[in-house]
Amino acid sequence: MTKQKLPEILSNKDYNSPSVFLPENLLREARRQKDIAPCSVPSVCILDPDGDLVHYLKERGLAKKNTCWACYHSKLYQFDLDGTTIGILPCVVGASYAVLVAEQLFVSGCKMLISVTSAGIINEPGNSKRFALIAEAIRDEGTSYHYIPQEVSASISESLLYSLDSIKQDLWVNAKSWTTDAPYRETAEAIEAMKIAGVTCVEMEAAALYALSIAKQKAIICFAHLTNTMAQGEGDFEKGEHFGSIDTLQLLKVIFANQI
Repeated sequence: MTKQKLPEILSNKDYNSPSVFLPENLLREARRQKDIAPCSVPSVCILDPDGDLVHYLKERGLAKKNTCWACYHSKLYQFDLDGTTIGILPCVVGASYAVLVAEQLFVSGCKMLISVTSAGIINEPGNSKRFALIAEAIRDEGTSYHYIPQEVSASISESLLYSLDSIKQDLWVNAKSWTTDAPYRETAEAIEAMKIAGVTCVEMEAAALYALSIAKQKAIICFAHLTNTMAQGEGDFEKGEHFGSIDTLQLLKVIFANQI
């Protein structure tokens, strides 16, 4: 019997072997080329894939560009949230880009990363809550398979989940998401399979971010803002006041008020 060949994405993986290409080395060269002095980014950073919260903060003069960030591919801003300086990066969309940026943030001084992404609804939550704390993500993307074996679940750390569950959940529901690399290949058959699997929403980053969290023991929290039904009807993708910025800020305030 011919041995079945593994798909290339699962081949040549040694999860205990260190990478040759390191984010700190890339940033060393970026600092040299850009003449950026070594300094740290805020200890808590936010990924804002839609960019709406960054736009809201900048428009009101509440966010300024961080001068320590040496990444070639993104811009880091910072703002004050009830006395805490928070870093925030707009338009970091997709698993591979999110993890590239996250890797660089963690070697630049970030200690906790929170992603708040828009998501399509697969199964309506049984209430009116429009944020989902992603507790587990189905790994239908590529990046996570470079960090953890295929049999490992891409899930939030138990300690972070416990801490978040200790907060009165006025704003979110715990959920399973489906992380895809190909949003325009969400077929009826795939969506039905996810419905049966109890998936609440579909997004593009969580599985890879949680794989990084597991592999390198980093504090990462992924929220989904349940905003759409994959444009199945007109009037979709409504996020709320100021494109969801007010609600997202309230979500972040609740988290930090409880010292997560």
